[in-house]
Amino acid sequence: MDKQKLRTILRAFSWAICVLAPVLARAQQQIVDPDFQPIVERPAYTRGGPTVAIDEAHSNFHTAGGQYAPFAALLTKDGYHVIPSTGEFSDATLRGTRVLVVANARNLKALLAGDITKPAFTEMECDSVRDWVRNGGSLLLIADHAPYGNAAENLAQRFGVTMGKGWAFDRAPTAGITTQLVFSRDNGLLGEHPILKGRNASEAVRIVRSFTGQSLSVPRGASILMKLSSTAREAATPNDLDAEDAAMRTSDSKEAFGSRSTSDAGRAQGIAFAFGQGRVVVLGEAALFSAQLLRVTEGGQQRDSKIGMNFPGTDDRQFALNVMHWLSRILN
Repeated sequence: MDKQKLRTILRAFSWAICVLAPVLARAQQQIVDPDFQPIVERPAYTRGGPTVAIDEAHSNFHTAGGQYAPFAALLTKDGYHVIPSTGEFSDATLRGTRVLVVANARNLKALLAGDITKPAFTEMECDSVRDWVRNGGSLLLIADHAPYGNAAENLAQRFGVTMGKGWAFDRAPTAGITTQLVFSRDNGLLGEHPILKGRNASEAVRIVRSFTGQSLSVPRGASILMKLSSTAREAATPNDLDAEDAAMRTSDSKEAFGSRSTSDAGRAQGIAFAFGQGRVVVLGEAALFSAQLLRVTEGGQQRDSKIGMNFPGTDDRQFALNVMHWLSRILN
């Protein structure tokens, strides 16, 4: 299968799974990598680790028992007490939680009716999370490509973050465009922050790869972890994304490159900041903290593509650990 066809399949597949129910995702064989090993050489907590609650109350595509099972296993190996968060956010449900993880929440009822604009959270829930963080809680908020930015926008706005709500992309190294973005020391797209330095040199993050996400604004006082390049752009729909790819590849394209996207210069895909007495990390891409196999079959041939912490040659696994170390305050 040629690379262009695989990219088209990946984008179409991503769109389908974010709109339709998880049953479809299983039928399409996006599976947790059974060979992923959540190895932690020096656990942060040897006993009595803090509680990490992973949201499962908002039709989340990524849950501790599903696509984020590798992430939950990694945190457990690092000494955290990982639990599902199954109720609406309130003072009562957040009590006792050290770090709240909200990944790819959805308003599934609205999505199945064809409306991608509805938020996943009530305004009261957003106020509860904001006040909990302001009083010392830590939030990891992750919202992927459309429609996840719409679903999480009202919660993100409580912390001064606006979401691109589309599909971020950049020029591919050879031809066309890519939605798999690389942030490295070599290309200058990693920021300066304790999360990226780790507790010592062995935990330093040198390269992070994301796997199709959106952009984020950078509020005053926030540190950029993953900086989008000056040539990065964002398309509102997969059709716009394909049109931009075609325009980049050939002069025979009916539309000029850039006519169906907006610039993401100055924006980010990962940020960190203090909020009152608490801490917040926001990511515009979810798969980098997963470990998945995307299984595509064509002409009787099966092809598995690794997505997330299992992808070779990246520090995504260490990045995940460092984010949680900063949120749980063993990194300052």
